[in-house]
Amino acid sequence: MPTDSQTLGALGEELAFHFLLRNGYKVLLKNYECPLGEIDLIAKHEGAVVFIEVKTRRSRSMGPPAESVTFHKRHQIVKTAQYYLKRYGIQEVACRFDVVSILMPEGDEPCFELVRNAFGEGE
Repeated sequence: MPTDSQTLGALGEELAFHFLLRNGYKVLLKNYECPLGEIDLIAKHEGAVVFIEVKTRRSRSMGPPAESVTFHKRHQIVKTAQYYLKRYGIQEVACRFDVVSILMPEGDEPCFELVRNAFGEGE
C-alpha cells in the first residue's frame, strides 16, 4: 500500500504532466527507469529534450518543493539522462533539466512553479 508521500508524489506527477502539456511540452515518457535511476518525465520543448523532476509538497514549512532536489538527486538524474540518450542513440540535441514544483495545500488549488534549466550536467 502506498504511503501518503507516495500518493502525493504520484498525484503531483499527474498534475505536472497536464501542466506541461498546457505549457507547450510534448511529454515522451513518464517514470523512465534504468539501472542508474529514475526520471519523472521526459519531454520535448522548443527543440530540446527535457528531463523533468517533479516535487510536490502540502506546505512550505520545509521550504519550496524545488529546493528538495539534492545534489545527489541532480547527479542521479544527469547520469540517468545520459544513459537514456545513449540507449536510444540520441545525439547532437539540446538537453536541459527542469523542475516542476507543486504546492498542494489541503483543500486548496495546487500552485505550480516551473524552473527551467534548474541544473546542468556539471552537477
